[in-house]
Amino acid sequence: MNKVAEIRKELEKYIDDEKAEFLPRFFKTGEGEYGEGDKFIGVTVPNQKKVVQKFYKEATLDDAVELLHSEIHEHRLTALLLLVKKFERSKDEDHKEKIYSLYIENTDCVNNWDLVDSSAHKIMGPYLEERDKGILYEFAEMDNLWKQRIAIITTYHFIKNREYDDALKISEMLLNHEHDLIHKAVGWMLREIGNRDYQVEYDFLERFYNEMPRTMLRYSIEKFNENIRKKFLKGEI
Repeated sequence: MNKVAEIRKELEKYIDDEKAEFLPRFFKTGEGEYGEGDKFIGVTVPNQKKVVQKFYKEATLDDAVELLHSEIHEHRLTALLLLVKKFERSKDEDHKEKIYSLYIENTDCVNNWDLVDSSAHKIMGPYLEERDKGILYEFAEMDNLWKQRIAIITTYHFIKNREYDDALKISEMLLNHEHDLIHKAVGWMLREIGNRDYQVEYDFLERFYNEMPRTMLRYSIEKFNENIRKKFLKGEI
């Protein structure tokens, strides 16, 4: 049995039939929904992390990529968690570059919000920290929901380092996006900026809040005091 087969078999030990029934609804897999056609076997994230912990030293990058191309959602997430762990544990810059390159080459498999949120800011973020970030702007301009979410979520790494410019520029690019998954992601990143520098977020919102979708605004002002929050929601700023 090869390593990928072993990982799949290990994941099967944690199958929960109730989760298998619930998750397709939660991740909107119905016709016309954002996760249309995705398949779930019912393994929770904590249990996937147990599998990653067991196999990440033995599993190769090729194993992770093979698993990433599975039609099963939990296989793809496990593969991404493997890549993240290998990236974080590696002290070899060439090895990190290879993981980053594999991630970029296989972003078509990073095709739901949890897959993006578990990996983009943990692989692309640190890799791009001291490098040209043009790829994020390319992704933000694409007519592809998941690449656009990758673009904004990657900036979470920079925000944690109190570097806000890219997050603000990409937020502005996505300001009039039609999908609530982008509204939520942008609002989340703006809120994270505000958690570190209230004035930076406030100044951005003061310029753009009247253009924002309601969900984006609500997410971004969640931590503001009630009086300021109400003023934003009533258009009184």
